Amino acid sequence: MKVEIIVPSPGESINEVQIATWLVENGEYVERDQDIVEVDSDKATLSIPATESGKIELKIEEGETIDVGTVIAIVDTSVKGTPKKKKVEKEETAELTKPSGQDEKKEDEVPSSLGRGEKESNKYDLTLSPLARKLMDQENISEDELVDFFKNYRVGKKDVEFFEENKNKVSKPQNIQSSNWSGGRDQNRSKMTMLRKKLSQRLVSVKNETAMLTTFNEVNMTPIMEIRKKYKEIFKEKFGVGLGFMSFFTKAVTEAMVHFPAINSQIDGDEIVGFEYVDVAFAVSAPKGLMVPVVRNAEMLSLAEIESEIKRLAIKARDGKLSLDEMQGGTFTITNGGVFGSMLSTPIINPPQSAILGMHNIVERPIAINGKVEIHPIMYVAMSYDHRIIDGSTSVGFLVKVKEMLENPEKMLFGGNSAVETLLGI
Repeated sequence: MKVEIIVPSPGESINEVQIATWLVENGEYVERDQDIVEVDSDKATLSIPATESGKIELKIEEGETIDVGTVIAIVDTSVKGTPKKKKVEKEETAELTKPSGQDEKKEDEVPSSLGRGEKESNKYDLTLSPLARKLMDQENISEDELVDFFKNYRVGKKDVEFFEENKNKVSKPQNIQSSNWSGGRDQNRSKMTMLRKKLSQRLVSVKNETAMLTTFNEVNMTPIMEIRKKYKEIFKEKFGVGLGFMSFFTKAVTEAMVHFPAINSQIDGDEIVGFEYVDVAFAVSAPKGLMVPVVRNAEMLSLAEIESEIKRLAIKARDGKLSLDEMQGGTFTITNGGVFGSMLSTPIINPPQSAILGMHNIVERPIAINGKVEIHPIMYVAMSYDHRIIDGSTSVGFLVKVKEMLENPEKMLFGGNSAVETLLGI
């Protein structure tokens, strides 16, 4: 029996998708519910599983754009077999010697704030295919482990034969300082993903359809850094998550919106829609590009709950498992270019929202405190807003209120003067 696998609808108003990556090979045996392909829509990446077990025949090439409902593969259920193993087994004749005193690799820390979903740079300059990188991520294999393995792998006869057959197929850079440049004049063209095309359209429309302005300020991060230094171990032990900057900024934003509700509103035709809740979207750099998951009802969450939700969503973004529901909505956005070293920027509004807050790197700078020059860790912050709905005085007042909250964290308790321990929930 042959079973067709079709592209399901990723969500409302999505009519076409792009085949991003096949996770299996043509003719391979697949099991029921095994993920076989990743498809990109203009909103998210979707994994499609096999509906039955059997031998798979692929019908669509990677990179092709197809309509929802198209048959992309056929599974022959009459064929029996076993799926390929993800890990490569060593040859019977191969010997592996582990270096003495080699320490176990620690697991990578999970991103708990904006933009931390970015992968570690390829420090060994390895040429890895997207599928190889995906398998390494699934099996928690680092480049260090891969390099250590091959350093201590005993080369056998078949390895030498493989080298002889393929050595001329790999081009080598000669007499150049950087292996990234070949000195040639070739050009590379690649098809733009659905997600990138949609992002491009949205960014251009924001510039064309909104009256976007940006206001700036600076925040003395000393109080928050002292709190983190004093309580981070207690906080992590009690709640199981780190105490990052994002929870403080999110809490400061939600409290400042009590005083400036226009920031938490949107234009819908000829009407202004105000929200009695704050759904904070935050930008995460993921393998597929920029993702913006949403923390729902952030105004009701404690610092620990905000950190836990950000951690959960950041992990899903890194693994490409965010659902459309987790990225839709949002009444305000926070983005953090500081994790990449940005000193200052003018963030672009995330439509249909009316404002976005940009965080930046923290640098020790001389500032005046009570008539004296002191050195403190300073962060520049920027808020872009739609001037059609938000007045200049409102935007400036809101950012000043956020600054006051961050420089006096106890004020985040609804403007009170309670102890920091109460704010942290410890």
